[in-house]
Amino acid sequence: MAGPATNPPEIKSRIGAILRATSGNFLEQFDFFLFGFYAQDIAKAFFPAANETAALLNAYGVFWLGALMRPVGAILLGAYIDRIGRRQGLIVTLALMALGTVVIAFCPSYAAIGVAAPVIVLIGRLIQGFSAGVELGGVSVYLSEIATPGNRGFYTSFQSSSQQVAIFVAAIIGFILREAIPSDTFLDSLGGIAKWRIPFFVGCIIIPVIFMLRRSLEETPAFLAMKKHPTANEVFASAIANWRIVILGMMIAVLTTTTFYFITVYAPGFGKQLNLSPTGTLLVTLLVAVTNFIWNPVGGAVSDRIGRKPVLLTIASLAFLTAYPALSWLAAAPTLGKLLAVQMMFSFYFGVYSGTMLGCLVEIVPAHVRTTCFSIAFALAAGIFGTSTPFVATKLISMTNGDKASPAYWLMFGAVLGIIAASIVYRGGRQAVTTYDATAEPVAGH
Repeated sequence: MAGPATNPPEIKSRIGAILRATSGNFLEQFDFFLFGFYAQDIAKAFFPAANETAALLNAYGVFWLGALMRPVGAILLGAYIDRIGRRQGLIVTLALMALGTVVIAFCPSYAAIGVAAPVIVLIGRLIQGFSAGVELGGVSVYLSEIATPGNRGFYTSFQSSSQQVAIFVAAIIGFILREAIPSDTFLDSLGGIAKWRIPFFVGCIIIPVIFMLRRSLEETPAFLAMKKHPTANEVFASAIANWRIVILGMMIAVLTTTTFYFITVYAPGFGKQLNLSPTGTLLVTLLVAVTNFIWNPVGGAVSDRIGRKPVLLTIASLAFLTAYPALSWLAAAPTLGKLLAVQMMFSFYFGVYSGTMLGCLVEIVPAHVRTTCFSIAFALAAGIFGTSTPFVATKLISMTNGDKASPAYWLMFGAVLGIIAASIVYRGGRQAVTTYDATAEPVAGH
């Protein structure tokens, strides 16, 4: 006979739960990275323009527009997860992400169906953005609620680490294709299939496997133990009432998102702008994915021991001070060795900061609307700042007469926001921002 909700069962295997929960992150980041890695091929297929830069900006623009759906997904799907449950919500987000992946993979080219092609691709990206708006928040909250005492940062860091596995696998596939197929024929058909679509088809093939993993998830004990789950109206009311902490959370997350998209999605395009070998750039990205995977749990574990504030402030300060000098050194005489060194530096910043930031966001948002507020904060950071990084970086280089170090200004901006927000949130050495619970009963005398 099942026990009462106030005495929920323990998670049978935390390692297994981590793998099942983060499996959807794999699909999300796998597809996002492919879109960035093959941006030039996608631009030629769906967004023909007078020149290559204009076509590339169109492709990056669609990538960004899809991300602007993240806040919408964070609000609507976040409220659903906070009301219905973590497990069911994560299954829904995976279904939406899978739909967007299939749409992009099978969409005919502009040459085949004309203007309908970019419209269909945009719809696919909007669906993906809507789902991604709550995927990271939902997974991070799930991991935080199954964490052992004193290890919340370490557990939540695996949300980001799982994305690095997707980057690694996608880069491996891209490397094999680049080596097996000459670059000048990469857009030619192979059995009637454009070669850049092959990795997207691989993503479609793994969707059933990820669904099986997600469906085997257990609900978290923390959610089952809640005496009352908020209604959608109560979730929205609390999110509005806690707007200040949501904005501060967004500011803290900006450095994570801008750095991540710079060293992964934008990296292949940046390598081409530096006139470096596409194959060599891809190998660098492979190594970045590996080190990102390592540094995330290190950051989470360190922040569990010494606190979130010192880690956030230290990494943000280092990023602000070194971003432009490092990119200037690279741009002055580009080599793959220099690119690797700079990317390893940014990988360290990203991993340690991200592993800390995830634990921070889970802790500073109100528990009863944890998924919604976390997701809104991160969705704003990713949608407005992070996923716009390839577009902004390309535009900055163009606006500065070809200064290849100018993307550093965007990363420095993210660092400044992180320093300001972390200083406010942890003023006096502890969290200095209170949260409001719209579902709480009134207290006499208040």
